[in-house]
Amino acid sequence: MNTKIKNVNTNNERVGEVASIFNRNGVWYINMQIRGKQMRKSLKTSNKKEARARALALERELLKGDTVKTVESEPVLITDAIEALIQSCKTEELRPKTISKYRQVLKDVAEFAESRNLYKLEQLDVRFVDAYRQYRKQKGAKPKTIYTEVGVIRRLLLFAKTRRMLNEDPLDGLKLTEPKTEPQPFWNWDELELILESSSKVHRPVFTFLAETGLRIGELRWLTWDDVDLKQGLIHIRPKDNWTTKTGNVRSIPISDRARGVLQKQPRHSRWVFTARASPKYPQGDHQVSERRLLESLKRTLKKLKLKGHLHTFRHSFISRAIVQGIPEAIIRTWVGHVDHKTLQHYTHIANRESQAAMRRLNRPDA
Repeated sequence: MNTKIKNVNTNNERVGEVASIFNRNGVWYINMQIRGKQMRKSLKTSNKKEARARALALERELLKGDTVKTVESEPVLITDAIEALIQSCKTEELRPKTISKYRQVLKDVAEFAESRNLYKLEQLDVRFVDAYRQYRKQKGAKPKTIYTEVGVIRRLLLFAKTRRMLNEDPLDGLKLTEPKTEPQPFWNWDELELILESSSKVHRPVFTFLAETGLRIGELRWLTWDDVDLKQGLIHIRPKDNWTTKTGNVRSIPISDRARGVLQKQPRHSRWVFTARASPKYPQGDHQVSERRLLESLKRTLKKLKLKGHLHTFRHSFISRAIVQGIPEAIIRTWVGHVDHKTLQHYTHIANRESQAAMRRLNRPDA
């Protein structure tokens, strides 16, 4: 199979109510949806300013219904549908991270399609998806990743159908089995304490705070002093600037004694609670901590201790510890936000195992 990937230009400039223009091989084209049909026509100019004027004039005529029959209806291009979906996601104010993920996945899909000489949206059928899944598997993508990417393709096609870019869903009848969730690693109390004791002094406050709160690393990076209420003993996790929480919801977490100790020792020379060290680029040391550097530091510690895990394992360990301690699931959810039900089931199993082990110790006859 040919896996040579070419660059695909998905740029498209809106110039009117329904008309957009795009450049192909130096010539400008008009692209628009009229009465549920995709209309595309060469504007026969290489000048962008002239192309805009011609596109607007043609749009006015088409909207009046004067020349609809003079323009050929063509199948929707994959790249046009992608751009339309991305613009719709922006209008719906989806999280920038989600939009970025859609854009990257669909860019890869479009490039793979072009490598197979496929350009029309209707060509993203079951055979294409099968080939794409095999291609991604050969590239080393995990089953969960491939499953998620096919879900993005499905979203593109369903969106296109609602916008009348397609009459039928090319993936109608496709059924995929969701891959089994791999058990997430977690550390017991002794392992967690050993990790914190062995970690870099520079990054230990961050690791301790993650362990005490169950925060996601992104939530910690965007935590400001305005989010910290030491008087009420609460940390508020809420959207700010161009960042939002995973689900967009706001929640508050009680501050443990250990977490309070970390906060009280943090310098307040920046709006951010946790900052990276000063550098030539940031001589004041007032910028957000780097997730990459934190992970590298943690990995060095785990390698030395011969343990597995990553930054998110602090969160898993927090949830596991809460369940083992008998904290009700409803309260845990108010602390940590969205948690997959299967994940909680896994931790509940751990709690049951710990409970049974405790009973065996209780009933062990004295030596």
